[in-house]
Parts: sequence; structure tokens; C-alpha cells
Amino acid sequence: MTEAPEPAGAEYPVELRGITKVYPGNPRRVNNRVNLSLRRGEILCLAGENGAGKTTLMKILYGIEAPTEGEIFVRGKIAKIVSPLAANRLGIGMVFQHFMLFPELTVAQNVVMGLEPVRFGIFYDKAKAEAAVNAVIEANHFSIEADKPVHSLTVGQMQQVEILKLLYRNVEIVILDEPTAVLIEQEILSLFKTLKALADAGKSIVLITHKLQEIKLISDRVAVMRRGELVGIRDTGEIDEYGISRMMIGSGSAEPGAGSAENFRSRVEKAEGAPALRMAEPVLSFDRVTVKRRGQKRLLLDNISFTVRAGEILGFAGVGGNGLGVLEAVLGGFLPITSGNIYHREQDISRFDAPHLRREGLAYVPADRLRVGSDPAATVNENIILNRRGEFSPHGFLDTRAIRSFSADLIRRYDIAGEGGQNAATLSGGNIQKMILAREIDQFRDYIVFSEPTWGLDIAASAYVYGEIGKLRDRGAAVILISTNLDEILSIADRIIVFYRGTIAVELDNSDTTQDIKKEIGAYMMGLKRIPEPVPEMSPAGGPIK
Repeated sequence: MTEAPEPAGAEYPVELRGITKVYPGNPRRVNNRVNLSLRRGEILCLAGENGAGKTTLMKILYGIEAPTEGEIFVRGKIAKIVSPLAANRLGIGMVFQHFMLFPELTVAQNVVMGLEPVRFGIFYDKAKAEAAVNAVIEANHFSIEADKPVHSLTVGQMQQVEILKLLYRNVEIVILDEPTAVLIEQEILSLFKTLKALADAGKSIVLITHKLQEIKLISDRVAVMRRGELVGIRDTGEIDEYGISRMMIGSGSAEPGAGSAENFRSRVEKAEGAPALRMAEPVLSFDRVTVKRRGQKRLLLDNISFTVRAGEILGFAGVGGNGLGVLEAVLGGFLPITSGNIYHREQDISRFDAPHLRREGLAYVPADRLRVGSDPAATVNENIILNRRGEFSPHGFLDTRAIRSFSADLIRRYDIAGEGGQNAATLSGGNIQKMILAREIDQFRDYIVFSEPTWGLDIAASAYVYGEIGKLRDRGAAVILISTNLDEILSIADRIIVFYRGTIAVELDNSDTTQDIKKEIGAYMMGLKRIPEPVPEMSPAGGPIK
């Protein structure tokens, strides 16, 4: 479903028509014929789950990504936006989740960078720069000073600097990507006051978000994306939070395409009921685990406790910025915890790094397949034996014949479109994912973490992966599945834990065959429902045994 484009004119400073984005080697349309118009002086919230395509759509408008199809109109005229600089010249600016600031420089130096005032045609005019920046600060009632170094500012003030950079360049369209993800409540209210003032002054604001309460608080309209498509635009006053949630999560029925529940539900039968699982052996336990980032008041993980047992798939659901990525980093050994304990069987592994966890039995399919899951500069063969080199060098030298034979077998079984001797970087994204899955599933020993395991895979490849996950579970594996694809979680997980703002919002047995559970989980994911976290029963080793 797409929205019909609205007529061109001064009331609509930006129009996107038929925007489609497809990456080479990936059959999935990240954006699919999206039509979206932005009104002058409005705050439009662009909402959707992780992977819905909202950030990609705005990157296209900002010139970071090029559309595969479609056109962009700015003030009624077709525009070719090939870079952020070109976007700035058209009055379009964007603030990203991760600030692009130089901490050692002052506010003014960061703001005027690229447009520095000079004296005698050569020398940076510090006084003129600070005066110009202070004028913009005063006009917008920001709580910062031009001569302060950025490293001395709070997170909320750093965000003001990013907005200030755009205002200094006279942008009329301001895009903000998940701007409240790292802010405390007072900073959020201050930001929203600023945005409303900018809209009242005639600027158009796009807020990329998934937070329902904030959508209702700040926006004039909400545009909802799901799986690359724009499923609807509503005046915010005419729809409640549950209505927005239903648009974001989707109807109860499975939708066509990769990851459709109908395509794989028959391939992975659920484990036997919850009572049997509770009697199974605990494999991995989190006991009141907290993660805090230095200089940030909001906890990334807040008192998290759970246990995954042998022979079950424990699914973690949530939307961006609510802790799933942090959980993955902790499980993979890349992020130390601040407090609490993690147990593998009866061993405390709270302080183990990634190599140590691997030796203890962790298999891991990360969401970031390029930077974490593979070495693009190495061959497919080298990537496949990445954690098993010792097995193929019994006398101190690599047995290349054995490696080629072993790798060829996995390439065939997982239908990887590539040769063992070619660099992994030459594979498509979907085939790199298949390579990682082949390596990790084959070497599984005890417990395995899957994060977005079918991202970018077609229906047939996804079905194969789900079948392999089911086989692992049936072999007694403790499987942790982290996914923003709710249909995926519902179809193969035995239990489901929902994260919201770094805490466990609810834990559910996934035995409900009706569609009500999807709506319920959606409400917890969006913060519409919360229940108190139960106090876990403790094992003799100290870990929880819920």
C-alpha cells in the first residue's frame, strides 16, 4: 500500500513520489514505491519498527542514498539530491542518532565548519563566528554558548549543536533520526519545545521514531512504514496509540514475502509445553544485569534477569533503541556489564570477552554481518573456518585440501552463491549471511545466539534457516533469537521476552495460536502495557531458574 502523492505547491515544500530502494544482491525492497509529502510548518513523525525503511527513506531525501526508482520534488520542482551538501543547498538538513561533532572544538567551530568566516581572506575570524552562532542560539533560546568546547556539554546540549548547525545553514526542512534515544525526560521536553518553535516559524520537521507517546505529544501527522512500504498517514489527533501500534505491527495475518509466518511455521514445530521446558537444564542465565554508559543517565540495560534452557528457543522482541542491540553485544562478549552476573550452566562468565565465550561454547550469528560476523577481505574458506583453524592444522600447518572439502560441503548445503577461494567482500549480503550461518550452525556445541538471522534472505533461504534452528533446538541447544521481525519470533520461539527502554516489559509462553498474542506483544513493545518484573528463583550457583 502506498499513499497517493499530494499536489505540488508552496504548502508542500518536499514531495517523494514512487521512491523505491533495492540494494544489489538483496531481493528485499528496503523502500517500495513510497509517496510522501511534507507540509510547511508541520511536525511529521515517520514511524515504524526496526527495518521498516524509514531511515533509508530519509537518507534518500538527504542525499546519502540514491533511490533505485522514484522522484523528489522540492518546492514544486524536481530535484536530484546526490549528496548532503546538495541537500543543504536545497534547505534540507538531517540530525543522526550518533552525533557528528568534534568534541575538542567549540560549539561555534563545530557549527560554522565548512562556512567559516575569515579575516583578510585567510584567517579564521573567531569573534565573528562566535557572534554569528550566538545570534542563532539566542533566536532559538538554546541553552548553550558558542565558545564552550563540545566535550563539556550534556547529551541534550550536543543535540542542540547538531540542530544549530542546520539552522546556521538556513535549512527549512529538518530531519531527526530517533532524537530522543539517549535523552532523559527533561531533555526530551526541551527538545520538543525547540521543535514546536521551529515549526511555528514555518520550518518543516520530520521526526523518525517508534515511540507512541512521543508521536502523540509532538506531531501534527504520523506516517507509518512497515516492511518498506508506507501503510498510511493519519492526523495525529484522529488516531490513538493503539491504532498507531496496529499500523506499525500489522494485522494478525501473515504477510507475503521473506519471513512470512505461513512459509515457515510448518517447518519448525514448537517445543513441548512450558512445564516441560521449566524442567529442562538451565544453560545460560542473566541475574540482574545492568549496563550503563559513562556520562549517560539512562541505563542501557536495567536489572535484566532471564534463563534459557536446553531444548528451547527464547525469542527477544522489541523496537530500536530499547536494548536489544545492547543485549546482543553483551551476549557476544563485546560490551562489559556494569553490575549483575551472567552464568553459563554453573560458571560465572560475567567478565568473559568474545574469544573466551567462544571457547566456552558460544555460537553467534550477529546482526552486523560485515563488521562483526565476517572478514570481507578474507576468502570464503577462511571465513568458514574462522574459529576452527586448529582443527585444520593438526601438525602446525593448515590442511588446505581438508579446508576446501569442508568449505565446499557447507557452500553446497547452504546454497551459497560463491566459490571457496573468492573474497567474502565479493558476495552479496544474503550470501554473506548464509556463509556466517553455515559456519556458526555447523560448529554449535552448547548455546547459540541468532540476531536478525534471515535479514536480506529470500523465502526459500529463510525457510531453510528456520529448519536448521529447529534442528538445533531438537538436539538440545539453548537458542537465543533476537529479531525485530515479530512474525519470525512468533513462529519459532517457545518463549518470548519483550524489551522496552532497557527493561523486560513482559515474558510470555508462546503457546497462543490466536492472533491476540501479536497485538499484546505489540502493546508491550510500544510501552502501552507494562507489568512488574517477577523476582527470579535462584539456583545453587546463584543464577535465576525461572
